[in-house]
Amino acid sequence: MAVLGLSGAVIYLLPFLREIYYDPLRAALNLTHSQSGVLMATFGFTSMLAYVPGGWIADRVSSRILISGSLISTGLLGFLFATFPSYPVAIIIHALWGVTVTGMMWGALIKATRDWAPGAEQGKAFGMLEAGRGISEAACYSIFLAIFAQLGGDTKAFGQIIIQYSVLHLALGVVAFLVIKPGVAAPTGAPPDFATFLRVLKMPQVWLIAFVILSVYSAYWGAYYFTPYASDVFLMSAVAAGAIGAGKVWLKPLAAAGAGFAADRIGVSRAVEIGIIILTASFIGFVVMPGGKAMIALLIANIALASVAIFALRGIYFALLEECGVPALVTGTATGIISVIAFTPDVFMPLIGGALLDAFPGEPGYRYYFGFITLLCVCGAIALRVLRRLGRAGANAGSSTQPWRRFGRALPSRRRLDGRRRRKDRGP
Repeated sequence: MAVLGLSGAVIYLLPFLREIYYDPLRAALNLTHSQSGVLMATFGFTSMLAYVPGGWIADRVSSRILISGSLISTGLLGFLFATFPSYPVAIIIHALWGVTVTGMMWGALIKATRDWAPGAEQGKAFGMLEAGRGISEAACYSIFLAIFAQLGGDTKAFGQIIIQYSVLHLALGVVAFLVIKPGVAAPTGAPPDFATFLRVLKMPQVWLIAFVILSVYSAYWGAYYFTPYASDVFLMSAVAAGAIGAGKVWLKPLAAAGAGFAADRIGVSRAVEIGIIILTASFIGFVVMPGGKAMIALLIANIALASVAIFALRGIYFALLEECGVPALVTGTATGIISVIAFTPDVFMPLIGGALLDAFPGEPGYRYYFGFITLLCVCGAIALRVLRRLGRAGANAGSSTQPWRRFGRALPSRRRLDGRRRRKDRGP
């Protein structure tokens, strides 16, 4: 789990350089806000195309190969990006990152995590994954931001950071290949065929989970703008604003782990509902909060509240797979279908953010952007309520009325898979 958490954090350092180095990235490549948004939208678009085939592959190929290959190929592309290529080449690199990061890593990471724990402890498993990612991400951000400042905080220093990120990817790729067991994400039983894919596609809870995650992930995209928001509207220095971006990541381990254990006690869907309510209230605060140095303390407090809610939700929303009865054997396939919808903010959020900031410079652009995120959070809360009502209705009428329960009987259940593991561990 430690290697999974570290890998799941490091793999996103290069594609999401803008979270901490938004202004240095624009300066190094001479980009407008809209062009910066296009880079991330390109990554998001190719990621969206890679989710479904990546999930299908994750049900068939060992996670050791997928995770190690993802890290190494992403790092090699990072060396090319460190040369500060032309804008068209930068777009191509981001497109390839969508394949190496999403197509190779994501489905394998989710499947390996779900297989790691029994059904009653899915909240803990995904919470620990996100906590591990949080610790790794916070450590990387803080260490490399300190190095960036020590090197002078200029374009040359930014290039050195990219090179160091790339070296880290290659080293971790080797470690992952040596540490992760070959069969950690291998399928149990016959791998799903195309007919199984279509049956997963028709499961209503798959679509509802996707819309819930979409709303939370849109808020996560909003968090990427906390750093430029602090510098543009609250007049903080680039280093101080970057410190806020790096500092909020330290909240992820506690928020994710705490949400995971709480979800196992009160129910995953109930925990997600509470988190979305808090998240919506926080982004309303960003919409109405006035700018200026006098409001920095309030800004930091609200960033902390939003970050805790985002990280808590990211730590448990994929645990909805177990609570809603998605069969363990098709975890990769279901993850791919869900992700192609849930992570479309990778495509439209940077485009919307860049367009709003260019059309309404300064404080108004951020208000419109955060207001749009607030509306998406409300939609996510509605989708979650529908999901919970369907679950209660199915429970009251009997499992035979639940389409996902009928589907689940055609594939190995979580209990049967757990039993197989225990018998295998005991030996003959």
